[in-house]
Amino acid sequence: MIGWPLWLALALGLLAIAVPAGLFTAGRFGKLRRGAVSRALPPGGDTTLDALLSGIEAAHPGLSGARLVPAESEALALRLELARLAERSLDLLYYIWDDDLSGRLLAQAVLAAADRGVRVRLLLDDVNVLNHDPVYRALDRHPRIEVRLFNPIRRRDRGLLRGLEMVLTLLPYNRRMHGKLWITDGRLAMTGGRNVGDAYFGALQGHGVDYDDLDALLAGPVLRQAEALFDRFWNSDVALPIRTLWPGKRTRLKRFRTRLSRFLRAPESRARLKALDLPGTGAAGDVLALDRLRWTDTLAFLGDPPEKALGTGRAGWLPEALLPLLQSAGSDLRIMTPYFVPGVQGLRALIALQRRGVQVSVVTNGLALADNLLVYGAYRWYRGRLLAEGVRLFEVSSYEGPDRMLHSKAFVIDGVQGFVGSFNFDLRSAFLNTELGITFANPDLVADLRAIFDDLTRPECAWEVGLDGKRPLWSRGPTERTHLEPQSTTLRRLVSWVIGHLPIHRFL
Repeated sequence: MIGWPLWLALALGLLAIAVPAGLFTAGRFGKLRRGAVSRALPPGGDTTLDALLSGIEAAHPGLSGARLVPAESEALALRLELARLAERSLDLLYYIWDDDLSGRLLAQAVLAAADRGVRVRLLLDDVNVLNHDPVYRALDRHPRIEVRLFNPIRRRDRGLLRGLEMVLTLLPYNRRMHGKLWITDGRLAMTGGRNVGDAYFGALQGHGVDYDDLDALLAGPVLRQAEALFDRFWNSDVALPIRTLWPGKRTRLKRFRTRLSRFLRAPESRARLKALDLPGTGAAGDVLALDRLRWTDTLAFLGDPPEKALGTGRAGWLPEALLPLLQSAGSDLRIMTPYFVPGVQGLRALIALQRRGVQVSVVTNGLALADNLLVYGAYRWYRGRLLAEGVRLFEVSSYEGPDRMLHSKAFVIDGVQGFVGSFNFDLRSAFLNTELGITFANPDLVADLRAIFDDLTRPECAWEVGLDGKRPLWSRGPTERTHLEPQSTTLRRLVSWVIGHLPIHRFL
């Protein structure tokens, strides 16, 4: 009889053979199923957006424009307007595009643009598309729309073979495209932390936790950098046309249009849209508020390469650009992140800054609102160490009105430099997911970002965490104090404590 150590050795040996074989097969499959190479269409000077921007850009030669968009309804209205005004191209890259009210509203707007002759390239991360393929296959049936999936599972039907593939490619499939980018006609773009879904646009209306998020509207030469990154992802080996994943499977676009129209015309949907109180379209470009753009030569668009999803090398990864920026702080560093797991390297970097006189402040989610107990559990392992060094920590918690979980990702350095994007201050963003964002040193943009940070850290929004001896102490205003995570349950506190002692931080 073979002892269990030998069985274990055999199992590990088989796994050592199967995993590389699975990876090789997946890579081979990707190369065989790649779509045709395409590039961003150059601005032609003949669209509505060309006309709207030509005079403004001429008044700011060589400069790029940006403005921050924290309001949910405006963020949705801007995307609808960017789809409505599109006449040449829509290049859309998203981690999540939900099949809900706002997702369907924007899908209808994209379909209408394609009907007008606009070329649409839609690149979605597969982890949130899997099991919802019919919606995206229907969009792909339009002759002017192509949908590609990033790092997809080949076996789309539920079953043993799909389960086996996910086991064999578990580590590669855990690497996701987490960026968010919308480019219209090569003239205007939106990027930041918002996915497409009701939670990101205030459309849940009390039926769940809304995300307090942040976008930036972009114009000018910075769009060339955004387009170059989009093209790199679109044409990569890990972005595959959805039609190649369902060979011979057809989804009727006409039926999808009917379902979409019926849903959006339904009384409940119309009532919810009315409650959103979206800014009206009015004259062409009114919603865009281009006169509020901040023009600067300091605006840069940064992003991870798609190869990061393969785990090959670390050249050009976003942390390479962000770490020197953070380490350049001389007096003040503010970090806004929904998920805060700095890792040992990040912990040491923040402590080193604090010890040399830089006041480090971090605002993140409290346990009561955290949508990921694994992440919060990991964060609490670092919390005491940071507090002992003088780092200021603020935890967002519900106080007045509907629950709103922080989802914005931003940095402010010395009050003179800023970053806004999809990058969380955690190990998943640093080492697993692909991320993107913008950096800038425009005084007005930085002031806008500081105002958002200041608003989030008010007692009405967040508790400040300190130490009472060695115990964490949460305080809000002059009188409220507690040694337990505010507004949380005993079970959530217990689970987060256990998780904080597990060696899984790298995957969070």
